[in-house]
Amino acid sequence: MNLLKKIFLLPVLLALGTSVDAQVVSEQAPVADMLDSLMARKMFSTAFNKPVFPRNNKYKFAEDSVPVYDDYTYQARLAKLDALSPFDLVYNEHVKGFIQLYTVRKRESVQRMMGMAQLYYPMFEEILDRYNIPLELKHLAVIESALIPYARSKAGAVGLWQFMYPTGKMYGLNVTSYIDERCNPYKATVAAAEYLKMLYTMFGDWQMVLAAYNAGPGTISKAIRRSGGKKTYWEIRPYLPTETQGYVPAFIAANYVMTYGAEHNLYPALPRRTYFEVDTVVVKEQMSFTQLSQALTISEEELLYFNPQYRKNVVPAGGNALCLPRTKIATFLNNEQQIYAALKAQAAEENSQITEVKHIHTVRSGERLSTIAKKYGVTIADLATWNYLGKKQPRAGKKLVVYTAEKKPVQTAAVTTYGNPSEPVQTPSPAAEPEYRNHRVRSGETLYRIAAKYNVQVNEIVEINKLKSRNLTVGQTLKIPIVE
Repeated sequence: MNLLKKIFLLPVLLALGTSVDAQVVSEQAPVADMLDSLMARKMFSTAFNKPVFPRNNKYKFAEDSVPVYDDYTYQARLAKLDALSPFDLVYNEHVKGFIQLYTVRKRESVQRMMGMAQLYYPMFEEILDRYNIPLELKHLAVIESALIPYARSKAGAVGLWQFMYPTGKMYGLNVTSYIDERCNPYKATVAAAEYLKMLYTMFGDWQMVLAAYNAGPGTISKAIRRSGGKKTYWEIRPYLPTETQGYVPAFIAANYVMTYGAEHNLYPALPRRTYFEVDTVVVKEQMSFTQLSQALTISEEELLYFNPQYRKNVVPAGGNALCLPRTKIATFLNNEQQIYAALKAQAAEENSQITEVKHIHTVRSGERLSTIAKKYGVTIADLATWNYLGKKQPRAGKKLVVYTAEKKPVQTAAVTTYGNPSEPVQTPSPAAEPEYRNHRVRSGETLYRIAAKYNVQVNEIVEINKLKSRNLTVGQTLKIPIVE
């Protein structure tokens, strides 16, 4: 928030009593941070048009108006929602604080989030209805991820529904070096519905389900014991972690703001596409976003926007789903065989293709994750994700799974010679000298990621640049062979 806006809103914030204590700030911090990340991501700065402000709006607000209401109004509106909901949508000071967060402090983020809802909410509702669980749970993704499909928490939870690796694996969400299905909007929503239904069989109360989704069922069971056997969220709330104490109030406030946005002069920023303007096709051959962009005349940024599950901007072979605007579906299907043929011709010309290789590494005495990551050209975070590792170093003898992207020769059919075998065999012309591009190393990049980005081998980069170490420094310039 810039200084002028802070000065403008100061009287409003003071009137609302927003000089809250440290406990409330801690409760709101995860939600506020997620909303801020929505604003910080470059993709979302171009993913939306500006909100369409209706000049003849129902409440006659000026465009820059920030409406606020008394407690009675908030309570009455939530009572209307509560009458139609299996949730206990109460109004109290904790809920009020989150309503202020959404409607005053984070207005621009909320408008973008309302725009994302047009893309994801219809799909959420369809899946939640299929599992016969309350449709209000669609708002859970608002506080989990701010509807950012590739959001990542500090603890390592990923996606719209913020699955940790083990829980995601338990519900069929696979993670490899190419695909993270926790970021697949459809598959992750199915997994979330199954998990929420399981939690309801455990606790039989939707508020308790929300708390368990955030903190884990074990933490809720412990809070129940510490409270002396209480069975409702508000009764066990003092025994919960600080973040979870703010979780249900944030959920109630999300229900409120996504229903009463117009009453607060909030209107959705229009997304590139809504749910009804996209569809999926199955891709049989490996294709990069660059190749798809050229074949379908669609930007790589837009492909990433619709397909956040592909970690390397590559759709691996094997029948993976690709989400596209409906206008591009027919283009792909009508030209599918020609696209595959062109890719095979390109691969044959390069005589190599990128493939994912699984390694089993046995940890040696004194070996650390950092040295193992450097050896394979991957990140420590990848090793931790693939192997369920915490903060401790793995013990000697432990076997670790490591995925690398490597170039392997394409197997070409042997040439059969017909006619006179004594005829001279034509040899191919000498290969042209390779061309190079320069790559400036960015923060967090590894040789493995750079090699995967440009479809080259790690060893090629090492050899061409005469690297004595695989450690990279930010700002370092590397020569990368251009693969046509």
